Amino acid sequence: MAEVSHRQGPVGRHPGWPARLGPLHVGAGVLEVRKPRLSDASAWSRIRRRDRRHLETWEPTTPGDWDTNNAALAWPGQWSTLRALARRGMSLPFVITVDGQLAGQVTVGNVVRGSLCSAWIGYWVGTHAVGGGVATAAAALVVVHSFVAAGLPRRVATVRPENAPSIRVLTKLGFREEGLFRRYLDVAGMWRDHLCFALTTEDIPNGLVSRLVAEGHASHV
Repeated sequence: MAEVSHRQGPVGRHPGWPARLGPLHVGAGVLEVRKPRLSDASAWSRIRRRDRRHLETWEPTTPGDWDTNNAALAWPGQWSTLRALARRGMSLPFVITVDGQLAGQVTVGNVVRGSLCSAWIGYWVGTHAVGGGVATAAAALVVVHSFVAAGLPRRVATVRPENAPSIRVLTKLGFREEGLFRRYLDVAGMWRDHLCFALTTEDIPNGLVSRLVAEGHASHV
């Protein structure tokens, strides 16, 4: 089922992280997914602050001012937290690059092992990369990787019913709608309903990335 390069980090790290996934060619350019770096601060901040109106509508409300929370000086703390969670096996955080430039983030979070063995997936993409197949391809790479390398056979995603672009990404990947969570998250200052979508390994027996390639949404580089 492994369809792309899964270049693992040093032995002894948590299964599935760190890793570098891709490359795939999509409409926006050559896409790769890799672990976050401390040096991503300026690019991350520039996109986040520029695209406030695009992102703030869909992201959970956080205390403080948007510009302060997304300043370059805020990145080291976030980067450190992401790395710590990954090393404890609680998350698989990645950044998305297109033609070598940062374009967004995709994260597998709230990793639960044992009898549940599940996790959620979330992502955001800057406006300069919207519509180029970036979110779909990046999510596909990470979903397959988390199934294969991280051994997590079920992915869950929640999305506001009004977020049509994100719903299109999930349905294109084969996620099925499983229900509605009432007043699930505080987003943009209000408690919002969210649809719940899920995908398991049995849903994509022939491989998710291979399907995207076969349908013409991406190609191997």
